[in-house]
Amino acid sequence: MPGAAAAARTILTRLHEVMAARTHAQAKLNQVVDIIGESLDSEVCSIYLLREGMLELFATRGLNQSAVHVTRLGVGEGLTGSIAANIETLNLDEAATHPEFQYRSETGEEKFHSFAGVPIVRRERAIGVVTVQHVEPRKYEEVEIEALQTVAMVLAELIHNAGLVDEEGLGDRSEAQSGQQVLEGMQLVKGLGYGKAVFHQPRINIEQTVAEDIEAERQRVYLAFDKMREQIDNMTGQAEFGVGGEHEQVLETYKMFAYDEGWSRRINEAIDSGLTAEAAIERVQQRTRQRMREISDPLLQDRMHDLEDLANRLIRIVSGQLGTAATTGLHGDSILIAKNLGPAELLEYDKRRLKGVVLEEGSATAHVVIVARAMGVPVIGRVRNLRGLVREGDMVLVDGDAAKVTIRPGQGVVTAFETRFARKKEREAAYAALRDVEPFTRDGERIEVMMNAGLRDDVSMLSVTGADGIGLYRTEFQFLVSATLPQRDKQTRLYRDVLEAAGDKKVIFRTVDVGGDKSLPYLSSETSAEDENPAMGWRALRLSLERDGLLKMQARALLEGAAGRELNVMFPMVSEVWEFDAAKEVFDGQLAYLKKCKHKLPSAINFGVMLEVPSLAEVLDQLLPRVSFISIGTNDLTQFLFAADRANPALAERYDWLSPSILRFLKRVVDSCAGSPVKLGVCGEMGGRRLEALALLGIGIRRLSITPAAVGPIKELVRKVDTREIGSAMKEWMAHPPECLRSALQEWAQRHGIEID
Repeated sequence: MPGAAAAARTILTRLHEVMAARTHAQAKLNQVVDIIGESLDSEVCSIYLLREGMLELFATRGLNQSAVHVTRLGVGEGLTGSIAANIETLNLDEAATHPEFQYRSETGEEKFHSFAGVPIVRRERAIGVVTVQHVEPRKYEEVEIEALQTVAMVLAELIHNAGLVDEEGLGDRSEAQSGQQVLEGMQLVKGLGYGKAVFHQPRINIEQTVAEDIEAERQRVYLAFDKMREQIDNMTGQAEFGVGGEHEQVLETYKMFAYDEGWSRRINEAIDSGLTAEAAIERVQQRTRQRMREISDPLLQDRMHDLEDLANRLIRIVSGQLGTAATTGLHGDSILIAKNLGPAELLEYDKRRLKGVVLEEGSATAHVVIVARAMGVPVIGRVRNLRGLVREGDMVLVDGDAAKVTIRPGQGVVTAFETRFARKKEREAAYAALRDVEPFTRDGERIEVMMNAGLRDDVSMLSVTGADGIGLYRTEFQFLVSATLPQRDKQTRLYRDVLEAAGDKKVIFRTVDVGGDKSLPYLSSETSAEDENPAMGWRALRLSLERDGLLKMQARALLEGAAGRELNVMFPMVSEVWEFDAAKEVFDGQLAYLKKCKHKLPSAINFGVMLEVPSLAEVLDQLLPRVSFISIGTNDLTQFLFAADRANPALAERYDWLSPSILRFLKRVVDSCAGSPVKLGVCGEMGGRRLEALALLGIGIRRLSITPAAVGPIKELVRKVDTREIGSAMKEWMAHPPECLRSALQEWAQRHGIEID
């Protein structure tokens, strides 16, 4: 058979004639199944269309004609229903072996073994299915499947224009509900914001799919690519957020997609098959969406979303329909509503008027989240059926702290939200006033209040908050936002920039913590690929020691980046002492090499570990002589102690940081380190919550590393606490736990005039 483009072009040429003829829709579909069957040398070709919620056989070549308009399948029923439900392609050499196979006797299909089917998609929803069948068991060739997919796209236009299918729910927002509604989602960027709902509207409805002049369509795409690349180049040159931020790396990855020759080649091949420029881009985009549905890796899905963003931009350029909310401008305080959003699209908005973003999709690792954080815009993702519930111009309240969206709030709710917003601003101003105040307790104990960071831009929060330093710098963020493994010179530059920005304040770099639930598409591991519980899988230091080239590269980059300065390195997820020794040996080897080459070295090097795996607490007597500091990672430690995955909503509320079991464990670690020169601290969400921080002070913790937003509140708390008093209370509660330790601690705080959020 000829290539996919030639096969599709032959079919499309004949289809174009059918579509132009003055015959009714049923006659056209009858001709279409004949054309497809003949062109693909297939004994059966059938078209099913969505009518009254069922897939109805509308036309067939090869099956019993008496089954037309009689055979009906539910979406999800049988092979055809499965294709529509999952918007997927099936290609089977023996249809009966598929678990979804259902035999319909009225069709007379029992003699046909092979089966292939593709969805007919309009506005991201299946409105029908095209199937082909053959007597001999054989899989259809890839070129045949691609031709069938292209034909299905053209059929969507014919079917829509003829009004043959039910298209309710294909994006009509006229039925959006009225009255106040509160929707829950996923917290992506914290913060509060309110304004009028504005739809991003990235999608363009394509009305003409079959090309009249292929070369003219190709030129339209070339010009559109040039214009799109120019736009992306202009964005990457923006200096609005300063130089060297992670958003720059995001846009560099984004730019890589824009210049990807493979993507432009696939669009050209689609044009070769006879599609218009818009239809060719949409055709390639449909294939990308199908791939996304097959990908479980969230990071790879995020990169696919970036490609979708670019495809939307390209379609708008080539069609001349450039009117997104960004290009038409925001006309007041606005909340942006979108299915998903690319980083470049977000950068086009006026951040003075953009007060929040709400997405139907989105994830914590998405590129747009990094850019939004740099812009200071709260973002909530994973809000189901969002675009069906909100109308353009509705008042929307975005609570990024609680991951809640309120649509069309009543006046009382608006007033309460505005009051809370103003109070938050007042509190932030009060905490900012403590920036240069050292956090001493009432009895004179100096508590180190450090902050966590992972983005180069986060380092500026040191001066804003007055934190004592960075107790955890998550080096993996650079790996997560990059499409390829960051080269050593880029890593070195990042570490040098962070240390220079921090000035004389301490920075503790945690070596890369990826793998498991933070997998990298370019760093696959056979060992971790199928982990049933990735949180406890092949990750962090375990992976780094296996992939010693990764750790060697990072060790060299850290040593070179810290030349002339103090370097503090922390290894994550250490479970046994030998793992620390093996990791330190990698650094010692790179240090020896740099000495030999007479490179400038760090002025001092201190090594430490994250205590996240409970087993490490049992060998502290062996570990303490080897390390300079230990940081208790409460997030992972807690889930390991309670066997409760913190990412699992069903288990998230099943454990309490203020339960005697975890506090006794932490107190035992504190006692084990007493009298040792090793600095012990707590790193994680627990230390940033005022009530939990009070308990930690009571069991002897004197260093906390927390989010930048928590630094002010915790410094204010520290100055109200007498460690002797809270220490005495905690000692009694540890020995004789009350029925609810949390309640007992809250009552104690209230008696001592300590406000707890």
